[in-house]
Amino acid sequence: MLLTRSSRQALLRPGSSLSPAIAHLSSSCSSPSSINGRRTFVSDADVEKARAYCVNQLRTGDYDAHLVRHFLPRGVRDAYLALRTLNLELARLPETVSNPTIGAMRMQFWKDAINNTFDGNPPREPVSLLLYAALAGLAARTETNPGDGNWSSIKFWLQRFISTRQQRMDNRPFASLAALEEYSESTYATLMYVTLAMLPLRSMHVDHLASHIGKACGIAAILRGIPVLAAPSPQPSSPSTPRRNPVLLLPLDVMADVGVREEDVYRQGPAAPGLQEAVFRVATRANDHLITAREMLKNIRAGQDPGHDYEHAGETGHTYGEDEGGLSPWSSPSSEATDELRALQRGFNVLLDAVPAQDFLTRMEAADFDAFRVKSGWKLPWSLYRAQSTQQI
Repeated sequence: MLLTRSSRQALLRPGSSLSPAIAHLSSSCSSPSSINGRRTFVSDADVEKARAYCVNQLRTGDYDAHLVRHFLPRGVRDAYLALRTLNLELARLPETVSNPTIGAMRMQFWKDAINNTFDGNPPREPVSLLLYAALAGLAARTETNPGDGNWSSIKFWLQRFISTRQQRMDNRPFASLAALEEYSESTYATLMYVTLAMLPLRSMHVDHLASHIGKACGIAAILRGIPVLAAPSPQPSSPSTPRRNPVLLLPLDVMADVGVREEDVYRQGPAAPGLQEAVFRVATRANDHLITAREMLKNIRAGQDPGHDYEHAGETGHTYGEDEGGLSPWSSPSSEATDELRALQRGFNVLLDAVPAQDFLTRMEAADFDAFRVKSGWKLPWSLYRAQSTQQI
């Protein structure tokens, strides 16, 4: 339960502001002692300013997410905005901080910001304020059945997301393709889990789909970054600006297998021996996840088993017992299939992150897997509209 009775009533009164919307979490998320009776006032104007800031950040820094947002249910758009702006902020940190200590301090700020936002005391910065508003909206939507709000999992996922980003602050290459997939699960797939939970929706099959799509998105993001990160940085405009060293984040096992050397890529760029083959192998793994997601969609809609087990079932945030909002273990197969179809219909638009990933991989293939020659595309808005209309990814 996110809100106290009095604060819920204040939230739901016409014309009321959001505060004191989030007064406390249930004991599964935080203890009363962590709150100390403090409350933060957040006005509608504060939320509007935060929303405008996040929209502008995505428009200029993550246009794919900016487009996807328009196809999401209204109830989760603010959450998606906040999450993807946070993702953008953390992705930029390795390139904008002058030393690891400052980077660690920034990461700790975001961890504290999440805790404080869940405690009802968001920092006066746009991402936290917008997330606070989204959580208040979720509390309002689940007022009649507070158990639908998966608060502890949302908080756990957000903290895991930040911790994973922190572990990659040094921009070191991934040890293996499996390590890249694990990273993608803890970042892009995790953001999708949070978005689904904000609907709220808890479904093993939809989470399973989000896992495959999130892995594809994470791998695609690493491939997108090759021309930027592997190129030597220009001379800093001022002495206070950190000089970035080129990095290549492709999995080491793949590079070793095809004979790619980082130094060759830094010196020769796209002409480096074996680079296109390495990119091809990594891109193929991303595409395999999208193919698997499409096959799962087809099977679920046919009332069949998805085709393989969900490897993360039973982990934190992925328990689906009846007492936690999942399907009853005593449900008949036909009722389970019906419930999963309903869940898929409710959560489908959150899965539209698959469309930008596929669009990028298609353009990468057209460039013969030369990451430096991938052309920009203009078809993504139409592809998103078609995917939503046909309910196909």
